[in-house]
Amino acid sequence: MLEISPAIKNLEKEDIADNLLHYVYNTKHLLSLIKKGIELDDPSYLSSYRSFEGEVYENFIYEKLLRYAQENDYITKFVLKGFHQGKCKAYANTLSISEKEQIVYRTKSREISEFDAMFLTKNNELYFVEMTLVKSVLKLRRRLRKKKALLEIIFPNYTIKSLIILNEGATGAKQFPSYCKVWFTKEFSAAEVLEYITKLDKQKLLPKDKINSKKMIEAHMLKLHPFRYYNTMSWITKTIRANKKYVIDMNFLMTEKVQRYHDLYNKFYVGFLTVKDMKNILQLKEGEYSQEQRVVVALEKKHSDEIVVTYYIQTTRKNLYLYSFNDGKVVKEKKDPYGITVTEVFHINKLMNESYLLSISQVNTIKKLLKERFKRESQKPNAN
Repeated sequence: MLEISPAIKNLEKEDIADNLLHYVYNTKHLLSLIKKGIELDDPSYLSSYRSFEGEVYENFIYEKLLRYAQENDYITKFVLKGFHQGKCKAYANTLSISEKEQIVYRTKSREISEFDAMFLTKNNELYFVEMTLVKSVLKLRRRLRKKKALLEIIFPNYTIKSLIILNEGATGAKQFPSYCKVWFTKEFSAAEVLEYITKLDKQKLLPKDKINSKKMIEAHMLKLHPFRYYNTMSWITKTIRANKKYVIDMNFLMTEKVQRYHDLYNKFYVGFLTVKDMKNILQLKEGEYSQEQRVVVALEKKHSDEIVVTYYIQTTRKNLYLYSFNDGKVVKEKKDPYGITVTEVFHINKLMNESYLLSISQVNTIKKLLKERFKRESQKPNAN
């Protein structure tokens, strides 16, 4: 079974040679701070160092898992990454290796999810691994749902589970879902790796120690169920508005299949309003947007499983703003110009013709339907 080994728990490094020093680390910012003589307790240094230390920890644990998988009969296949894999390029709409040599699933233009490690077991389980030094794991729990949903969609014949590897002292571990197995290691330090990187007179490294085993496979060798990210998103938008008797088709929205997609996408787009209609509600400034500008209406699934209405305004291809409400107050957020949401809204805007125009009254009806559904679900005995 999957029980942590003493070698992993105690962070024993004797069996991984100099492999940790063969990885390429993103240290440009950290090294610039060191060169400037920034104090070690300066917030900018601490932030940069923690990011670097997280990279080293991930590589260390991956090296240990390779050897753990080789010896553990319960694990049947283990996905290679980094310098262990065959330099395959990142393919669209499948699992593959990114330019940074990570296990990823991507569309033609955007990365959807990245996985620290992945393996199969003799019980037909597919485990994705998350390893982090972060002490509070709230954000990690949020990421898990999206990754699990994606894997359930593309690997419907496997039971999807997750192995979470944390440092001692991490909080919130008891709140992980039942499909998660949690391991704790001793406190980790990347000081030796940083010392090697900063040395001008570097030691000669031992050769890379690679594992030769039939268990080891390339990411693209896992056969998956066909899935088209934007095609599926378009189908959901069309179907959720197809029943002319209702503003949105709640029965379709709340099916198990569609809610799994909701876990993956986090939000569905259902129509649009005019800037004129939303000016007061979103507290828009005079002349902030043109009168022809659309306000795209989305149904966002929160971590609590409550579905709420949010709004997006896209002024250019890469200029997108999210409007949401926190305790009744309007919150405006500029979205990452290179993130997946910018591409989604651009795509969905091209799909939606004038038949997708909504009124304030219709949006209020949607809000009411969602609140009533969430209230009913929350009152069920098995509700979280």
